[in-house]
Amino acid sequence: MRGVKRVALVLIVLIVALAILAFVLENQQDVALAFLGWSTPQLPVSVFVTLALIVGMLVGPLLGLLAQRKRRQKPVV
Repeated sequence: MRGVKRVALVLIVLIVALAILAFVLENQQDVALAFLGWSTPQLPVSVFVTLALIVGMLVGPLLGLLAQRKRRQKPVV
């Protein structure tokens, strides 16, 4: 049973890696973003999407921790 789980995990990781590789290879068009007067150098679309994913993966749990902390600090009346 342990071997089956390990094989399934390896297959899932390979599928995710192939999906990421396909995404990066399909999104090689260079773009420049402009936001509130800031502009970026021209980079592939996949770079911006990957950076947005990483920022979201960092900000999401931090906001969850802040909300949980505020919930604990509220006195029950």
